Amino acid sequence: MSVDGKLSTRERRQVKISGSDDFARVTHLRKECDAIAVGVGTVMADNPHLVLDDEEARDARRADGKPASPHRIVLDSTGRTPTDARILDSEAKTFIVVSKRAKSDSKQALRKAGAEIIDTHTERVSIETLLTELDNSGVEHLVVEGGGEIIFSFFDIGAVDSLTVYVGSIIIGGRDAPTLADGDGFRFPEDTLTLENVATIDDGVLLEYSCWTDTLFGIAIVWSCVIETKLSRAVSSTGRPNQWLYANVHPRIDPTLCDWTDSWRSL
Repeated sequence: MSVDGKLSTRERRQVKISGSDDFARVTHLRKECDAIAVGVGTVMADNPHLVLDDEEARDARRADGKPASPHRIVLDSTGRTPTDARILDSEAKTFIVVSKRAKSDSKQALRKAGAEIIDTHTERVSIETLLTELDNSGVEHLVVEGGGEIIFSFFDIGAVDSLTVYVGSIIIGGRDAPTLADGDGFRFPEDTLTLENVATIDDGVLLEYSCWTDTLFGIAIVWSCVIETKLSRAVSSTGRPNQWLYANVHPRIDPTLCDWTDSWRSL
């Protein structure tokens, strides 16, 4: 994100914030995870592909018995993901997570386009239900790449275990520009973060925090623009899976400003 806490301009225009070293870090995170999640706003704004382009990373996953790229997950309450979105191609499996507000014809069209539908049967997509479904499906490590509404939702249920934020040397400004955690915001913020490490990457700094939580679900957020989640196979006495979620957030990158083939949008 920028020094003033923004991910892009108020028009959601992509801005170059980090560089090659941070991209390599994010590629490594993607290589190690089982699935990558974004919100439908990210899909509508950026049309991301969310696959590994690095062939060595793809080969390493295949050698470990994994698909070449992680699964892709879109949180989309009403099922408005475009059926021609890049995230629906055959390069990786894609799950669209909807609520009871999604119409049956929208779900059917997305299935026809190649997506698998997870319906949480709630007014809005239920993060808890999603994590349970993913755990039951064998997904143990989830990276969430925003946006801000989704990241706030994870914080709101107390599911964040760690937060890593990349801060680039740029000021964007704009009261309406997206931030790390949007949503309704907390009425009574709590001191839940502990700074664990600071490192220089490219022309910026990487801040790594541990996060106190007393819930069964844990999340780590990494801010260069992704959320990473590890879901353990252990089940608590309540029958719900104990899960650890890691969130990585990387900045939005304008492909016209750099050589990267994917433009990643954090929130």
